[in-house]
Amino acid sequence: MDFRHFKYFVAVAEERSFTRAAERLHISQPPLSRQIQQLEDELGMQLLERDARPLQLTMAGQFFYERAVRLIEQVNETITMTRRVAQKDRRLVIGFVPSTMYGALPRIARMFRAAKPQTELVLVEKISVEQNEALNAGQIDVGFGRLRLDDPRVKREVLREEPLVLAIPAEHPLASSTVPLSLVEAAPYPLLVYPRSPRPSYADQVLSIFRDKGVEPAEVHEVQEMQTALGLVASGMGLCVVPASAQRLRREEVVYRALLEPSAVSPIVMSTRLHDQSEDIVLLRSLIDEVYRAQAAEKLLAQSQAAASPPEPES
Repeated sequence: MDFRHFKYFVAVAEERSFTRAAERLHISQPPLSRQIQQLEDELGMQLLERDARPLQLTMAGQFFYERAVRLIEQVNETITMTRRVAQKDRRLVIGFVPSTMYGALPRIARMFRAAKPQTELVLVEKISVEQNEALNAGQIDVGFGRLRLDDPRVKREVLREEPLVLAIPAEHPLASSTVPLSLVEAAPYPLLVYPRSPRPSYADQVLSIFRDKGVEPAEVHEVQEMQTALGLVASGMGLCVVPASAQRLRREEVVYRALLEPSAVSPIVMSTRLHDQSEDIVLLRSLIDEVYRAQAAEKLLAQSQAAASPPEPES
C-alpha cells in the first residue's frame, strides 16, 4: 500500500464512479480498478459495493475514506510547511471575508509587501468555513474571517471585536435618529442578511444577536454578499446589520447608525495552521499589532482635536 492508493480511493469514493474518478485523476479506468482491488486485497475486506449504481461505500469503506481524506490533508500540509521552513516557497496566501477589506487588511497587506518584497502575497476571497478547509488542504496560509470555528488543526486568534452598525435607507423613519438604535426598533422592518450560503455564516451571527435580545425580524431576506445587501438597502428593500468598517462604502441613499446592544459586535478572527511559525506568519502578526496601535493613536488624536475645537456660534 502506498500514498497513491489513498488518493485513488478518495477519488472513487467522491465520484461514485470509476469512469469519472479516472478522468479526475487523468488515468485510464483499468489501472484504477486494479489499484482499488489491490487495496481491498491488502486490507482483506470490501470497501465498495460495485453492484450499486452509483457506487456505494461499505461501512468499512466509509471509515477508510474519512481517514484517507485526513491523511491526504496532513501530507499536503506537511509539504507546504516543509517548503516554507526551507524558504523554497516564497509565497503567502491569505484568505479573507469581503468585510475585512474595509478595515485594516489592505493597510497590513501594503506593509507586508514593503517589508518582504521577495515574498509573493496573494489575497483570495473565501468565507470563514471555506478558509478552514483551505488551511487544512494547504491552499491558503492565513485566514481572516468572522466565525469562531473549532478545529484542532487550526490556531484561531480573535484580533478584535468590531462593532456592528445598522444600514438604513435614507428615506426610512429610523434614518432621522441621531442616537444609537436598538435591535428592538429594527425588528419590525425587513432585514437583509448575507451570505445566503454556505452556512454557518455571518448571517447566522446577526440573526443570533436578534434572538439573544428576544426579538425576531419581521422578514428576513438572504443575499449572497454585502455589496448586494447594501444596494438593496439603498433601494429601500430593508435594513442590514454590517461591520462598522463598512461605513467606508459611502452611498448617498444609505445612512448608518450605531447599535445600543453591547453584544452587537463581530469578531475578526485570524486563523493559521496549528504549528505554522514561519518567518512570514510571524511578520504578518507583528504588522497587525502595529496597524492596530496606529489606528488607536489616530482615534485618540481625532477625539482630542474634536474636544479642543470651539463650539460653533449660535445662529
